[in-house]
Amino acid sequence: MFFVDTIELEGLGNRSYLAGGESTAVAVDPPRDIDQVLAAAARRGVRISHVVETHIHNDYVTGGLELARITGARYLVPADAHVTFDRVPVADGDTADIDPGSGVTLTAIATPGHTPHHTSYALHEAGRAVVVFTGGSLLIGTVGRPDLVEPRLTEQLARAQHASAHRLASDLPDETEVLPTHGFGSFCSSAQSEGEETTIGKEKSANTALTVDVDTFVTDLLAGLEVVPAYYTHMGPANAGGPAPVDLTPPALADAGEIAARLAAGEWVVDLRSRVAFAEGHVAGSFNFEADGKLATYLAWMIPWGKPVTLLADTAEQLADAQRELVRVGIDRPAAAATGTPTDWLPAGHTPASFPRSTFAGLAAQDTADLVVLDVRRNSERSKGWITGSVHIPIHELHGRLGEVPPGTVWVHCAGGMRAAIAASLLDAGGRDVVAVDDGFDAATDAGLPLTTG
Repeated sequence: MFFVDTIELEGLGNRSYLAGGESTAVAVDPPRDIDQVLAAAARRGVRISHVVETHIHNDYVTGGLELARITGARYLVPADAHVTFDRVPVADGDTADIDPGSGVTLTAIATPGHTPHHTSYALHEAGRAVVVFTGGSLLIGTVGRPDLVEPRLTEQLARAQHASAHRLASDLPDETEVLPTHGFGSFCSSAQSEGEETTIGKEKSANTALTVDVDTFVTDLLAGLEVVPAYYTHMGPANAGGPAPVDLTPPALADAGEIAARLAAGEWVVDLRSRVAFAEGHVAGSFNFEADGKLATYLAWMIPWGKPVTLLADTAEQLADAQRELVRVGIDRPAAAATGTPTDWLPAGHTPASFPRSTFAGLAAQDTADLVVLDVRRNSERSKGWITGSVHIPIHELHGRLGEVPPGTVWVHCAGGMRAAIAASLLDAGGRDVVAVDDGFDAATDAGLPLTTG
């Protein structure tokens, strides 16, 4: 009997998988912190005989090379992917015996579109396709975006994505379970998935790649693409070159004097605590990226690549979890860290900085003559409606555009509060008077704030 275990990477919006039979298994698109995969195999009592990549990833650093090295597994990578390390090149139609005793095999299916070399893998039991690992090809209700490789290839890859989806739909039984890597919040998805599970049959009726003609599909797909996180530029080369093993040992602890010195040197000091706790009191000059939010995505997107980062956390556990998140996107070793509260992180005689939080109702009650409303949502979000007269700078651009924020007290908002907290911390560190609107954007209408659409 075959099994499939899902390894959820919630912060990045991805999934990896361990699948196999009674004694051996394959790891699909493993994360860089491979201890999770090894633990899953240990719980199952199976040996990892194969590690496969659906493509060279653009949104996270893979653990595939290291996992194959440690386990002695065969490392299967699409043949056309340009890599600098030894691997087993995989071409369309290639098969691998995953667990011969259980009749579990894997077949490679060329599915270009997300990347030119993208490959899906159908898991068979006794010759029957039961699962297909679709990586960034066919997702739940959508497909992986085609614009991450080379702008001149985007339309060509979009058309290939349509063809690949149709090939999967025609070659596999309707009951085949579809298990993608992307689509659960990852910016590698062309749209966010609806639901947690699907099959080939369900996708035939729900996925636009399978319900509209290719020209309509391509036009709509390209029109709906989101901005690409800046750190993606570094992920592909890291994966093609062969990522180094991770080091998750605790970073060196910093005292108040060292934290102050690192801030004075222009380094980033990142407070991982909740946005409520940060607003109530924090080290002046530090930035707030909540550990429970999309820490890896937004910190890696916004920090100048390679700049040293010091992490401030409530607890050692919160720090360790954040460190694990960050290695997945190539931020390998914090320069330093500290746990506790702001009073532990400040020199004697210094008091924590703070700023107020409010709601859209609170904003509606203000005299807007002396304040600035700053919207830090993405362009696609703002296009559906914005507060009339508000200034728009997307969160990922704000650090380099602080000088464009007009004078006055800044009321900053996003769609739910997390990104507004990041923005408020940047503005506060820059010496601005700021109020963080910690509220859902739907409440702006309820509060009676004037909205513009178009």
